[in-house]
Amino acid sequence: MTRNVSEKKLRVVDDVDEAELGESRLPDEVQLALADIAHVVREGLLALSVTAGLAVLGEMMEAERTALCGPVHTKEPGRLFTRGGTTPTSVVLGGRKVPIRRPRVAATDGSAEPHLETFEAAASVDLLSEVAMERMLAGVSTRKYRRANEPMGSEVAQTATSESKSSVSRRFVTGTNKALAELLARDLSGLEVAVLMVDGVDFADQTCVVAMVITVDGTKVPVGLRHGDTENKTLVSAMLGDLVQRGLDYSGGLLVVIDGAKALATAVRKVFGDLAVMARCQIHKQRNVEGHLPKKERDWVRRRLAEAFNHPDPDQGLANARRLAGELDKTYPDAAGSIREGLEEMFTVRRLGVTGTLLKTLMSTNPIESMISIARTTTSNVKRWRDGEMRRRWCAAGMLEAEKSFRRVRGYRQMPALVAQLHAHAAAVTQPCDTQQDSIAA
Repeated sequence: MTRNVSEKKLRVVDDVDEAELGESRLPDEVQLALADIAHVVREGLLALSVTAGLAVLGEMMEAERTALCGPVHTKEPGRLFTRGGTTPTSVVLGGRKVPIRRPRVAATDGSAEPHLETFEAAASVDLLSEVAMERMLAGVSTRKYRRANEPMGSEVAQTATSESKSSVSRRFVTGTNKALAELLARDLSGLEVAVLMVDGVDFADQTCVVAMVITVDGTKVPVGLRHGDTENKTLVSAMLGDLVQRGLDYSGGLLVVIDGAKALATAVRKVFGDLAVMARCQIHKQRNVEGHLPKKERDWVRRRLAEAFNHPDPDQGLANARRLAGELDKTYPDAAGSIREGLEEMFTVRRLGVTGTLLKTLMSTNPIESMISIARTTTSNVKRWRDGEMRRRWCAAGMLEAEKSFRRVRGYRQMPALVAQLHAHAAAVTQPCDTQQDSIAA
């Protein structure tokens, strides 16, 4: 019974003329608007939305002009502005510039033409740079930029500009210059820093040394960048000195984690002195040692090193690592020397009483390595490196792109215990100096 009734209702609806249904339900204004954009509807909903949006933008600009000049053909005494026709210009839409006609407003006293806020918002060139930055850092090349644009209808596509390879490249240079300036000018005085990590990344046989800090709540922040041929002492010292000038406070102690390069260690001691507690990456140490060994000897040496580094007693772990170096002295002396170089600093984090997940996090440079990995990925489409400035721009853009996906370090809930140990270390370092000054004054 219910089925018969439903079928009868469907037949009644089908018998109604569609044109009559449209006439009876849609206002005249809506029907006229649909007639004007009927050709766009066939190209999809996005093309329809763009056409409608441009029409709305035109109405908004006209409404803003009306607010300044009054209604059309109305002569209000004492008015400050009059209508001045329209002028061709463009607005930013989906990573391109689309031509429109902007209403003009003239000042009655002959002064400068006022800006329409609606137009200024829609025509912002910064939006073009942001879109270009996001797409190119995501791997879209300048040649394929046009293909990445949304299909906004053939009419808009034919008149749009700023999609050429050179235009996109110029906007990307502008965006990366801005990113580099932002990174190098960051104010660090408001950060409570507990950990500093320093590492190098190679771009076409040239090195960028980068720095990242971890605050007391476990937040990662990229802070520094320097370009050079190698990770030399002068380069790293200049970068660390710049961090101090920008407000990096290490008076309460600072854990510095490095990859093991001697130049990095020397620069850290030069800039931060005894207030810095140095730790070296265990992963880099294992790789360096293995580089001095034949393949058949690497497995057991790697296992012995891991057992030494992971021993719960840092003193016993250090003794075990030295014993391993002694066993390698005669057969592989270079590997033995690699083990002994900076060996005590392999146990720094454990000596600070750090345990659990945070210990695993800080015993390597993995937190900064993940940032470097993203920076490398963003440059996958670069085929020709022109100069050092280009390397700096790409590196800075990649670092800030990585920051968008940062989370707090694993084990961040254990950071207060580390901070307490760093404060105790700083007090022990500065106390003898304070006592000596008091005795001199007396």
